[in-house]
Amino acid sequence: QVQLVESGGGLVQAGDSLRLSCAASGRAASNSAMGWFRQAPGKEREFVAAISWSGGNTYYADSVKGRFTISKDNAKNTNYLQMNSLKVEDTAVYYCALDRSRIRTASMASQSYDYWGQGTQVTVSS
Repeated sequence: QVQLVESGGGLVQAGDSLRLSCAASGRAASNSAMGWFRQAPGKEREFVAAISWSGGNTYYADSVKGRFTISKDNAKNTNYLQMNSLKVEDTAVYYCALDRSRIRTASMASQSYDYWGQGTQVTVSS
C-alpha cells in the first residue's frame, strides 16, 4: 500500500510563488513515476506535471509550462512542484499521484495513476 501526503498549499497573490511537496510512503512507493493534477470548482481534474522515477523525464501542461517545475528527491521519496508567477486561474485543489507501472517515463493521463493524495488547496487572489 502507498500513502501520499501533500503539503505546501495556501493563499497567495497573483505573481507569487508556492512549492508543493508530496511525500510517498509504503513498499510500492519506490520505482514509480509521479504526477500532479488539479481540480478547480466545477471543472474536471486536469494534468499539471509529471516526472519519471529517475527524474530525467518531465512533462508539463501547456498552461503551466515555463512557470512550474517538478522535481524529486528519491532518497526522501518526495516530489516537489515549484509554482512561480501564479495566476488566478491556477486556483484549484492540487493532487499528487503515483504510477507504479512507469519508471523511465511518466503519464499525463489520470487513469494511469494508482494512488492519490488527499489534495492541497491553492488559492491565488488578484
